[in-house]
Amino acid sequence: MAVREIVAGMPWWVKWIALPVVVLVVFGGLIASVVGFVIALVFKVLILVALVGGLVFAVRKFTSSSSSRGDW
Repeated sequence: MAVREIVAGMPWWVKWIALPVVVLVVFGGLIASVVGFVIALVFKVLILVALVGGLVFAVRKFTSSSSSRGDW
């Protein structure tokens, strides 16, 4: 509650401009690291899904074509 009372008595530009800038300066590196990690993780998951999907597609295509040749 004490923080809300302190912030409530300050001008609008301190609440909406100065405080976010201070937070970004102090925690900017951490925020960038977390965002970069999440983006890299999502990219790797998408690559994994594409590779597994391609592998399943190739296996189904080759097994279906080899079984149809075996019917001759």
